[in-house]
Amino acid sequence: MNRPRGAIANYAPFIGLRYSFSRKRNRFTAIISLVSMLGMVLGVASLITVLSVMNGFAGELRGRILSLVPHGYIAAPEGMTDWRSVGDAVLDSPGIEAYSPYISEKVILASGRSLRGAVLTAIDPEFESQVSRAPDAMIEGQLDALADGGFNVVLGASLARMLSLRVGDTVEVTVPRLTVTPLGVFPRTKRLTVVGLFEVGAQPDTFQAYIGLTAGQKLLGPRGAVEGLQLKTSDLVTAPQTIAALASQLPAEYELRDWSQTQGSLFRAVKMEKVMVSLLLLSVVAVAAFNIVSTLVMSVAEKRRDIAVLRTMGARAGGVMAIFVAHGLGLALVGITTGAVIGVLLASNISEITLFMENLIGVKLFDPSVYFISELPSVLMPGDVLMVTLASLALSLLATLYPAWRAARVAPAEVLRYE
Repeated sequence: MNRPRGAIANYAPFIGLRYSFSRKRNRFTAIISLVSMLGMVLGVASLITVLSVMNGFAGELRGRILSLVPHGYIAAPEGMTDWRSVGDAVLDSPGIEAYSPYISEKVILASGRSLRGAVLTAIDPEFESQVSRAPDAMIEGQLDALADGGFNVVLGASLARMLSLRVGDTVEVTVPRLTVTPLGVFPRTKRLTVVGLFEVGAQPDTFQAYIGLTAGQKLLGPRGAVEGLQLKTSDLVTAPQTIAALASQLPAEYELRDWSQTQGSLFRAVKMEKVMVSLLLLSVVAVAAFNIVSTLVMSVAEKRRDIAVLRTMGARAGGVMAIFVAHGLGLALVGITTGAVIGVLLASNISEITLFMENLIGVKLFDPSVYFISELPSVLMPGDVLMVTLASLALSLLATLYPAWRAARVAPAEVLRYE
């Protein structure tokens, strides 16, 4: 007699899923199953939402900081006098769109009794507007005010607040370079007039200051030369590869760096934070997944007679094991799917939800003057959703293996002896 192979081959998932959603289960077992699914829903949804919010914060941070930070640098340790010809030659390289000369030095700014460390960068406003969005970040004054050759300075808004400075005030800058006079050796100092303030809503607001290139050459030296060139590439993401390709075309005396080297530690820290938060929240999913162990252990105890009957009807140990794996995965899949849907909806609408909560409780959760943002940013990435889903499914599969193995070891003769 020929048996229907398809039916026999598929009996394990069919019976397992019937166990998962049967209404005739023990009430306590049903409650434990429900708690396991709810834990899976909570873990998956929170993990997707938090990862999306962290993607949003990383994107905000990258956009704000890199609005002032060039994509790459060409530095000449001995100074660059022919920077225009070098810049024009660089523009012929693929991927390079613009350049700007610069001189940068760490200085001390003093106003009254306040002292702050800062990075003073000498720039040419005409060229600078091509490699960064500094002109668009001005909240008072204009960056072009640095082009007249006077000893003027543009400060980050937070730096100006810490020094209690406004547009029109003067600030004393001390450069870590010595000036030899008949009276001795003194550090180089100069009074600068504040002609503008900029704000990007990130760390540069607290330490960055700009001075005109002509004034910078007089103050920072050497005159007639620059420290190097700032570069803008056609694509921020591929800037490291573009700068690396450019390095092979320039003389060895030039040092080339890209934004991943100058700002890499910050973004690596953000990435590491995302990984650690993911692992912590994945532990919630793990707890929910291993609650399935309790559910399956009780199901095995409850279904011992049914297991024995199946074994006497010819079911193999592997088939019984597959039944309880399907049983556990059925519960897990419901929780994972529901959690993924809720997580995607939350991540896609987190800004609106935040605004609703602010209006409901009458409290501003994200004060722009403190957090530099007015709403919770979120960027939903399909790769994160896939990673969370697969990781949750893998943990659930691991959780089903031991109870399923115990079910496969049930001896039919011992169970049916007293039936």
